[in-house]
Amino acid sequence: MPFPSSPGPIGVFDSGYGGLTILHGIRQLLPQYDYMYLGDNARAPYGSRSFEVVYQFTRQAVLKLFSMGCHLVILGCNTASAKALRSIQQRDLPMLDPDRRVLGVIRPTAEEVGNLTKTRHVGILATEGTIKSNSYKIEIQKLFPDVEVTGVACPLWAAIVEAGEADSPGADYFVKKRIDQLMRKDSLIDTVILGCTHYPLLMSSVVKNVPDGVRIMAQGTYVADSLADYLNRHPEMEQKLTQGGTCHYFTTESEERFRETARIFLHEDVNVQHVEVTTS
Repeated sequence: MPFPSSPGPIGVFDSGYGGLTILHGIRQLLPQYDYMYLGDNARAPYGSRSFEVVYQFTRQAVLKLFSMGCHLVILGCNTASAKALRSIQQRDLPMLDPDRRVLGVIRPTAEEVGNLTKTRHVGILATEGTIKSNSYKIEIQKLFPDVEVTGVACPLWAAIVEAGEADSPGADYFVKKRIDQLMRKDSLIDTVILGCTHYPLLMSSVVKNVPDGVRIMAQGTYVADSLADYLNRHPEMEQKLTQGGTCHYFTTESEERFRETARIFLHEDVNVQHVEVTTS
């Protein structure tokens, strides 16, 4: 079945809620466009799932957003970007619709980190799936071969954020534990990437626990800047985007639960609709 051809919103997909931080950064910089956010909350988290499962789930969500009118979809999820983006770009888009685009959050961050680190030693704090994929290391060293990349998985951080406990003493304990682990692995690190879109909500604790002089990179700003640059370089895609300044939210899980948790990320109430993401 062909996808709608008329101009439509920018789609932002995440396995859960973390992509809301990416959406917020994009809307701050590019408020004129219409947006559609889809959270696959019923099947979250993706972090520990296999490459094949993450690819299948992400592909289904991208197809859903295409069918709802999106010509451009941002994977606002590091795990999906690490495990599914390349397959969707290379395997699926040429057959589905070569004029539609799917972009991720890892490449924009990697492009910037080489300009920020002075010691050429970079740390990654992310989910188990993102760390095991080595996606950050591959992308960074493709662009900056001289940069040493060290990663540490932070398995509880996303759950702490979603539980609304980001400012609790317990959160501080787990944040310190993983940062100390990272710095023990490489004491020369001067730039740390928060490689999960939940982690900016732990920023106050992260800043408190990193050594003096270490720079923290949250992705929202970099992804937004990269998207603005992409649209500037691709006017043919920009023309396919509607500009009404609206944002619609969709979830595969409970609408009420989404509203409650989204409030933690956005500090505002949102209207959300339940959708089914069918297997395909």
